[in-house]
Amino acid sequence: MFKEHLGRTMEVYKLVKSECLIDYVKHLKQSFDILRHYKMKLNTKKCSFSVRAGKFLGYMVTRREIEASPEQIKAIIDLKSPKNVKEMQKLTGRVAALNRNLS
Repeated sequence: MFKEHLGRTMEVYKLVKSECLIDYVKHLKQSFDILRHYKMKLNTKKCSFSVRAGKFLGYMVTRREIEASPEQIKAIIDLKSPKNVKEMQKLTGRVAALNRNLS
């Protein structure tokens, strides 16, 4: 469905999650069926299966939650204190973006 745009103006990322292995296999099959229906292919070099936790698009994904990666947290901790209004706006924008991505 996005064939004309993939790789040029659009990328698609897929994360399949499940509570248990039986559901995981079922959910993977559903995902592959959808991909097959739309004649979409996966780049096998970028695929990982049965990962319990790991980094995905800059976030740490665990079986319990999606959270900021240690690099993101360090970047915010290491930010210098704002010295003027423009720097303060930049800081609050970064913090707001991080909060949106985590919720």
